[in-house]
Amino acid sequence: MSSGDTRTQIAQAIARFVQEAPALQRLKLVARLELRARGDAPIWRVEVPGPKITKDPAGDARIDISIDRRDFNRLAEDATLRQWVDAYERGQVRISGDNAVIKLLGNVLQRQLARTRA
Repeated sequence: MSSGDTRTQIAQAIARFVQEAPALQRLKLVARLELRARGDAPIWRVEVPGPKITKDPAGDARIDISIDRRDFNRLAEDATLRQWVDAYERGQVRISGDNAVIKLLGNVLQRQLARTRA
């Protein structure tokens, strides 16, 4: 898959994610996204809002997200917010970095999931 295709796929995943969790729409954040594949782990700098997506080591990232390329492809295609959370809980999506940002994201997502269940 070319860099342009990956960039588009990342942008679509973000758009779908924010559509399901609109509270994240105004969040200003830089994330380091690692898409692990066999023998390769390209690093992407993802800045929201925007998104601005570049193939860059993202030294200014507040959080690091690591996911196998195969899992990302599947989730980015048409996954719901619940499916992303399930992937995180199963360890397929790993997030590290600023604990305050991680806690904020977790709270926003849990509240959104609670709203959709009600």
